[in-house]
Amino acid sequence: MPDTPRGGDPAAPARIRLVDVAREAGLSKTTVSAALNGTGRMSDAVREQAREAARRLGYRPNATARLLRAGHARLIGYAVGEFAREPGSYMVSPYFARLTSATATAALQHGYALVLLPARCGPEEWADLPLDAAIVADPLDDDPLVEDFIAARIPLFTDRSVEGRPGTHWVDVDADGAVREVLDHLRAQGARHIAVALPGTATRFHTAVADTYRRWCAEHGAVPGLVTTDGPGDGPAVAAVERLLAAPGNRPDALFVLAEASPPLVLDAIRRAGRSVPDDLLLVCASEDTSAAHTHPPVSTLSLQPALVAEKGIELLLAALESGSREPTGAVVPTRLNIRDSSLPRQGR
Repeated sequence: MPDTPRGGDPAAPARIRLVDVAREAGLSKTTVSAALNGTGRMSDAVREQAREAARRLGYRPNATARLLRAGHARLIGYAVGEFAREPGSYMVSPYFARLTSATATAALQHGYALVLLPARCGPEEWADLPLDAAIVADPLDDDPLVEDFIAARIPLFTDRSVEGRPGTHWVDVDADGAVREVLDHLRAQGARHIAVALPGTATRFHTAVADTYRRWCAEHGAVPGLVTTDGPGDGPAVAAVERLLAAPGNRPDALFVLAEASPPLVLDAIRRAGRSVPDDLLLVCASEDTSAAHTHPPVSTLSLQPALVAEKGIELLLAALESGSREPTGAVVPTRLNIRDSSLPRQGR
């Protein structure tokens, strides 16, 4: 009767072990192990004899055991801090979906895999995982997960809030420059009362954006019109836009939606409020949603370049892992303003 895995499906094939390959090749287990790992002293004929037996039996070495014997598992923990207080998945966000995908792709190209962690998790939930490093995207202010990884001396990639701390690596965008680029663009199109819809989460980026917006308004003698969302996602962002446009005496001539929301839904909310884009309201959305280019009118977007953030962060993190250095590193990547009809007055196109 053929062997079956203990406790497994009787129909499943038995796992081929190193001793099975040794028996098939007529060699010792030690010789076969060395042959398959490219080590040891033996003739080319003996090495090929072991490899051919492994191919014939369909032998696959236990990669996890081999990596753990080498002192690392090539696993990177990954969490998103901004969604720490929300039960929903961050993968519904085009920005975080692209950031996560680009991070996983960049890591895998270097032989590492991501382990997705809940943002609320504590050391008791990940301490037994053989993590080589960790990533916390968009952490909250004083994020406990960031502090736990640093305390455990696990190399960490996150935002600039950890700048200068040993074992940490950050990548950020120039929030001040990005916001000023959008506001200056809208002002150049004739806007004088630019309102902003901002996420209500306390991340470093969103705090910097609000500060820059208030300073810019003071510099240009404009009255700030700022509204924050009650949480992440399309619903809270659209509700914030509706509140902003319905406020008594509030008649903005331009709107910068930094709370990530579907551009078609933002346009619908503006139309329900009796406004027209771009005839009496210019619009720019911070968004990675590709639908923005296909709406009527096409919506101008500020891209925070998540793919660049991911690629640069993985580069810094893995350079430190491979060198064993605890020296902190960091980098700033550019944003991109995609100007479309929604932020251009008809007479100015």
